[in-house]
Amino acid sequence: MTSVRIWGVGAGAVAVLVVTAVWAQGSAGVDAGLWAGVRPAIEARLVVQAAGTGAGESEPALRSRWFCRAEALDLAESGGQVRAGVNTLCLEYGERAGALVECGGAQIPQVVRLERDPAHGGYRVLSEEEPPDGEGYGTWTAGHFSRYAESRLDEEMESSGLETVARTHFALPADAPVRYC
Repeated sequence: MTSVRIWGVGAGAVAVLVVTAVWAQGSAGVDAGLWAGVRPAIEARLVVQAAGTGAGESEPALRSRWFCRAEALDLAESGGQVRAGVNTLCLEYGERAGALVECGGAQIPQVVRLERDPAHGGYRVLSEEEPPDGEGYGTWTAGHFSRYAESRLDEEMESSGLETVARTHFALPADAPVRYC
C-alpha cells in the first residue's frame, strides 16, 4: 500500500513539473533585445493616444499628463516587421499641493505592428488593434494572443513605476502621497 502512495505522489509531482514547463515555455517567446528596441515606440504612441482624454486635463491648475507602460506578452519578428502582443497601462497624473494626483487610467491589451525606422534609429508603429468593449472582448483576445499571453491579461499591471516617473516629472519627493481627482 505504501508503494502505491509513493508512486501516486511521484506521478503527481512529475505531472506538475511537465505542466509548469509547458506553461513557462509560453513566456520564453519574448526576445528581450527586440522588446528593448520596440518598447520605446509603443510607449510613446500610447502617451500620444491618451492625451486629451483625461479628467485632469480639464483642470488647468492641475497640470496633468499621461504616463504609459507596456508589457510584452507575445513578440515576433518576420519579414522586417514586428508583431507585439502587449498589455498596456496608461495613468493620468497631476500635481496639487505637493501631492501626486491620479485622475484616471486604463489597462488595455493591444496588438501593435512595427517596422524599423532607419531615419530615427529605432522602430515606428504601423498599426495597433485593441479589443472591443463588452461582448466581443474574449473572442478578440483569444484570436490575437497565445493561450499563455491571454491568461496574463487579467493580471493587474504594476503602477508604482509610473508613479515614480510622474513624481520625478512634477519634481515631487519620492514619498509624496498619491491622491485622486
